[in-house]
Amino acid sequence: MKKKILIIGAGPAGMACAMELFRKGISFTLVDKDKQVGGLSKTYKFGKFRTDNGPHRFFSKNKYLYGFIEDILQEDWIVVNRSTRQFIDGKYYDYPINAIQAFKNIGIKKALIMFLDYVSAAIQYRVFGKKIRSFEDYIVANFGRTLGEFNMLNYTEKIWGMSCKLLHPEWARQRIKGLSFRSALIGAVRNSLSLKNLNTPKTMIDQFYYPSHGTGQIYEKIKEKIEKKNEVLLNDYPIHISHTKKRISTVLLNSGKEIPVHRLVSSIPIGLFINLLDPPAPEKIIAAANKLKFRSQVYLFVTINKKRLTKDQWIYFPSLGFPIGRISEMKNFSDKMAPPDKTSLFVEFFCWEGDDIWKMSKGRLFEITIKNLEKIGLLKRSNVINYYYFKKEYVYPVYDLQYKKNLKVIQNYLDEFSNLIYIGRPGRFKYTNQDHSLEMGILAARSIITKKRLNVENVGAEKEYFEKGYAPKN
Repeated sequence: MKKKILIIGAGPAGMACAMELFRKGISFTLVDKDKQVGGLSKTYKFGKFRTDNGPHRFFSKNKYLYGFIEDILQEDWIVVNRSTRQFIDGKYYDYPINAIQAFKNIGIKKALIMFLDYVSAAIQYRVFGKKIRSFEDYIVANFGRTLGEFNMLNYTEKIWGMSCKLLHPEWARQRIKGLSFRSALIGAVRNSLSLKNLNTPKTMIDQFYYPSHGTGQIYEKIKEKIEKKNEVLLNDYPIHISHTKKRISTVLLNSGKEIPVHRLVSSIPIGLFINLLDPPAPEKIIAAANKLKFRSQVYLFVTINKKRLTKDQWIYFPSLGFPIGRISEMKNFSDKMAPPDKTSLFVEFFCWEGDDIWKMSKGRLFEITIKNLEKIGLLKRSNVINYYYFKKEYVYPVYDLQYKKNLKVIQNYLDEFSNLIYIGRPGRFKYTNQDHSLEMGILAARSIITKKRLNVENVGAEKEYFEKGYAPKN
C-alpha cells in the first residue's frame, strides 16, 4: 500500500495543516474520533440555536492568519465589539477594567489595602529578591496579595482545581507576561477616559473577528474543501501506532483500517500518543507522560425565551463559592447564533474527569445552574426553553510544578522520530489560543512541503503579553 501523510485530530491545528496541504495539492488522510470537525473550537447546532464549545474570538500577532481565515470565510467574517465582565462579591466589573467603576465598587478602604499590598510585595520580590517559585508567587509579586486574591488567584484555582502554590509560574509568564498592577492601573484609567492605545495588552483590544455562524464555521468550511480530494475519516481514532528505526510506520484505527505512514501529524493528547506506541516507549517516558494532567469541563447550553439577557459575550465568576466558572451569551457574538426573539447561555464548569461534577446528571447540573443564576438576578427558570448537556476531557493542560521536567523528557523522545510532527494544545501540552494552534498547523504543513522541520514549539512564546494582537481593520 502507498504510504500516506496522515493527520490525526481535526481541531484547529489539524484542520489548518490539512488546509495548507490542500492548497499545495498534497494529498493526505485526516482522522478524528468525533463526528464533527473543530475540536474544542467546534460549533453545535440545536434547532435554530448555535453555540461554540466555549467562547472563542479570533486575534493574532500573525497577519498571515487573518488572510488565511478571511479566504476561507469570505463575507462571513465579522467584527464584534467586545464586552466582558467579571462578577465578584455581588458586583459586576468591566474587563478591560474601568477605573471609576472599579473604585466605586471596591471602595477607598479596599483600594488602599490593594495598593499597600502591592508596594509591600514589590519590596519583598524586587528589593529583597524573594524568589518566584509558583504561580501564586508571580501574581503576588506583580499585583500584591489582595488584588491577586480578588480575581486572579481565586479564578485560577477554580480552573485548575488546585492551590496556586502548586502551579508553575510559567503559566503566568505565558499568559499574562507584561501585565502588572501598574499596567492594569494605567489601562483602567485609559479605558475609563475612552483613550485608545494599540500598545496596551491584547485583551484590552475592544474588537475582535468572529465567523457569523460560530467559530466552528472555519473548520466546517475547510472540511467542505478538503474532502473533495482527500480522505476524511470521522468517528474513528488510532488504537495502535507502530514504529521502527525512529520512524512511524503504520497506524491502526479503531475501525480496523491500517494506514501506512509517510509523514504523521498528530494533535491528540501527547500522553495518549505515547501510550499508543508499539514497541512501547521506555518506562521513564511512559511514566513522564502519565504524570501530565489535563483539566476537563462539563457544559450546559440553555436556550432562553428572551431577546437578550446581557450585553456581554462572556462573564467570569472568579469566586470559589460560586460553582459556575464562566457563561457566554452566544447571540452577543453574532445575531445568527439564536432566533431574533430568543437568546441562549453557554455555561461552563471546570472539573477533573471522574469527579462529582463530571459524573453529575444533566438535571442536577441544571438545578445548580438555575439556582445560582436566579440568585444573582441573571435568569429566571420560567424563561428557560430547553437545556443541553455535554462534556469534554483534555481541555486544559495543567502546568503543575513538575510539568516542564516531564514534558521535556517526552519531547526529547518524540523529536527523535524523523517523520512525526506533534501540534496543538493537547498535542504539545501547551495552553495555546486558537490562533496559535492554527499557526502550528500551518507550520506543520510547511515542514512537509519544504521537507524541513520548522519550530512549532516557539509558537506563542513571544516575550510579551500572551494575548496581544492586531486590532481589526476598519
